[in-house]
Amino acid sequence: MKISGLGGFAISVSFLMVGTLALTSPPANYHLLKRIPLGAAPGEGEYFDYLTVDALARRVYLTHGTEVKVVDADSGEVEGTISGMKRIHGVALVKELGRGFITDADSGKVFIFDIATLKVTAEVQASKGAHGVIYDPASKHIFSFNDRSKNMTVIDPETQTVVKIFDLGGPSLCAVADGKGMIYANNQDTSEVLAIDSQALTIKARWPVAPAGEPMSLAMDREHRRLFAAGRNPQMLVMMDANNGKVIQSFPISAGVDVDVYEPEIRMLFVSTREGKVHIYHEDSPDKLSEVETVTTEYGAKTMALDPKTYNLYLTTSDFGPAPPPTAEHPHPSPVSIRGTFRLLIYGH
Repeated sequence: MKISGLGGFAISVSFLMVGTLALTSPPANYHLLKRIPLGAAPGEGEYFDYLTVDALARRVYLTHGTEVKVVDADSGEVEGTISGMKRIHGVALVKELGRGFITDADSGKVFIFDIATLKVTAEVQASKGAHGVIYDPASKHIFSFNDRSKNMTVIDPETQTVVKIFDLGGPSLCAVADGKGMIYANNQDTSEVLAIDSQALTIKARWPVAPAGEPMSLAMDREHRRLFAAGRNPQMLVMMDANNGKVIQSFPISAGVDVDVYEPEIRMLFVSTREGKVHIYHEDSPDKLSEVETVTTEYGAKTMALDPKTYNLYLTTSDFGPAPPPTAEHPHPSPVSIRGTFRLLIYGH
């Protein structure tokens, strides 16, 4: 049958629209692709925290007790190990300098390594509890967020020296930079997000995250100036305006949130929790998130990174034994990781 004129045009437009919708539809049905055992780190106990993806180099950096495991992003095979630390938390990369920066909470130091060789080349004294770490391209500085000391350490990555130690008035675990001179950091004690001028090093604003509480993680849609803060008490995710701190939307989440990641290419937000869940949302507009799915992973897989090339998710966890008895310092202890059971989980769609 021959189709001509407006009929043919209409059908062509229909196929074009269907194709466009298919391309813009958020990926879903995330499931486990690989489970990779990685064994014990040197020293006693078992601990793991943030992951960092270098998508161009196809590397994933996994913090693990006294060491960083560096694995191939596609195969999961170990490419190298950076060791000799005490209790590490985060890794930030400054690709133009060929350097990486690792926070070590127990020593209060930031260790600097050569990205090419994975060898530690220097160390900088930060503060006790050095935890989250980011690179801000506007100020060209590294920021270490030190929860035990309730401050942040500003480091010049080129001279490898401390620029300033800045009081935050409460413990902050992580932060995001907008690339234009502002840094946003969470404050657990006050249940706020702090807006910090990264060059003047002043706090410009403090914004409550209610109905969430004790914000543990933070991500950003830089194009639309949206912050995504997730807290533990109450267990909520909130979307905030990065210009004025207004809370636009909120969602209940599972227990023990630690990381959320926003991917601008697919306009999706991923939130991981200790309970073994990844909550996935799509940003339909700058003022509306919609829930896509909740993926069950494994207990303890509270930290996560996303590969912007494949959109795969990387999480780490271990087996766990019973929680120790409560103490005055730790009234609600968590189950203890079993040494030697550390593993990488890769989820895809």
